[in-house]
Amino acid sequence: MKQLIVVLGPTAVGKTACAIRLAQAFQTEILSFDSRQFYRELDIGVARPSPDELAAATHHFIANRSVLQSYNVYDYEHEALDLLQQLFQHHDVAIAVGGSGLYADALCNGINRMPDPTPELRASLAARIADGQLDQLLDELRQLDPDYYAVVDRRNPIRIQRALEVIYTSGHTFSSHLHQPLPERPFAITKVALRADPPILRERIDRRVDLMMEQGLMDEVRALLPLRHLNTLNTVGYKELFAHLDGQSTLPDAVKAIKHNTWRYAKKQITWLKRYPEIFWTEKENFSQLLQFLREKLY
Repeated sequence: MKQLIVVLGPTAVGKTACAIRLAQAFQTEILSFDSRQFYRELDIGVARPSPDELAAATHHFIANRSVLQSYNVYDYEHEALDLLQQLFQHHDVAIAVGGSGLYADALCNGINRMPDPTPELRASLAARIADGQLDQLLDELRQLDPDYYAVVDRRNPIRIQRALEVIYTSGHTFSSHLHQPLPERPFAITKVALRADPPILRERIDRRVDLMMEQGLMDEVRALLPLRHLNTLNTVGYKELFAHLDGQSTLPDAVKAIKHNTWRYAKKQITWLKRYPEIFWTEKENFSQLLQFLREKLY
């Protein structure tokens, strides 16, 4: 059976370098599921692989679309599976790498496709939340979908809004969409994750942010000012510098905020990964051990 090796881990832990070495060892290609690296306009702030790294192994889903193009996790799942079908005609193994948990789940497990609401419905629900009507929306959710109401985080307005969007668009409960069976993948999946001691990882994050600033992140953010309204740009490394350009913080404070928020994001990534007992954990320094594990498992 064809094999997909999925390289996981928190930001700045060394996933890109590891994936390249694996692609070279198995003479194959790499799929990214880092949702911030899909976009051509985002480079320095998303730690896109360097030209040398991109030349070291064939990469897919890196800077392959514009932030102005509509794209979501369902589109990615469809395109990634189509690409894997093509790759597996010539390779027994493919490598996937990234830090976006939702996109990793879509690639490995599939996700339930939810209907998209009309722009008017989405705007109406968002306006009601902004107007302080979350309690009323929660009551509507309780009446329309008591099963999801019982488990949803009632302090999370995004989840409340999304559930009501699906209910009002489809005429069915949100929970019924969640419980649809997912198709099995026609290939085997092995998940590996890189780890580092917290002080070491935090130091790597701080160094990466400093390097980004040296490479010209401030200029990249200035060039993106006309597009700052896009949700894609409401992300760590960009939103803090937008706030600085608005006069809300000094540049040193903005850089400090990027480091802090990146560390918070890394901790969330680690928490997400702990849900999967099948993951093989190792350090980036132990590549030979990882390669031996994979060869024994795959062959």
